[in-house]
Amino acid sequence: MMDFDDSKTGKKIIKIVITVIVVLLVLILGFFSFTVIDAGHTGVKVNLGKVSDSVLSEGFHLKLPIITSIVQVDNRVTKTEVESNAASKDLQFISTKVAINYRVNPASSANIYKNVGTDYNTVIVNPAIQECVKSVAAKYNAEQLITNRAVVSSEMEKEILQKISPYGLTIEVLNIINFDFSEEFNKAIEAKQTAQQQALKAEQDLARIKVEAEQMVEKSKAEAEAYQLKNQQLTEKIIMMQFVEKWDGKLPTVTSGGSALFDLSSYINSDKLKNESKSNCIIKI
Repeated sequence: MMDFDDSKTGKKIIKIVITVIVVLLVLILGFFSFTVIDAGHTGVKVNLGKVSDSVLSEGFHLKLPIITSIVQVDNRVTKTEVESNAASKDLQFISTKVAINYRVNPASSANIYKNVGTDYNTVIVNPAIQECVKSVAAKYNAEQLITNRAVVSSEMEKEILQKISPYGLTIEVLNIINFDFSEEFNKAIEAKQTAQQQALKAEQDLARIKVEAEQMVEKSKAEAEAYQLKNQQLTEKIIMMQFVEKWDGKLPTVTSGGSALFDLSSYINSDKLKNESKSNCIIKI
């Protein structure tokens, strides 16, 4: 009788253990049967090591437990900064620091994970930046790199995009943070700017002197024209009128070994009187 009860109790314990194990398995399988994709990410499905071409969007998703695993790929904007050395077209040494903001296209998440993995910043982006900076810098001389910075930046962005876009990466913004040259080149640029400023000042001074000289010439011309016009207006009639106005009624006389009357008309028409009138515009008797 005792043996029968022990056997019955043992069977109950086995059933309980089996039930607990089944429940645990169900819970475990249920826990691994879904996934949640974070905001700004996509989920890449990996079935027994094989990457699926389809990707999961943000939110809740069901999946096969144990068989399927999900790798989340960040599709948000990522920033990277790269420092590199380059040489300009005129062989000037350049130290640069370039920063770009880029992102992974959601549709390309499976492709980039399959071919590159998740460390695409180190594998693809940074090397592309260094190579393109050197390539673009070699097309311009040092002075052009300074004066055409916007053009240089645009060309760098274009070349970097050509290298990373086949992997599903896009550039949002590219910024050239530093463009440093050797100390010798900086001194040469400073000396050139000083020389240009001095040349500009000399040119301005020359232009001012030229204008002042032209003003003096014009002033002299005006005075000469005024004098000439004044002489043209000084006719014999005007001289006669001035003489009459100033005449006191007495005829001028001269003595030459005796008294003799001086000819009034000869005196009026004399060159001496004309010259005095032209000079002073007043006839003195």
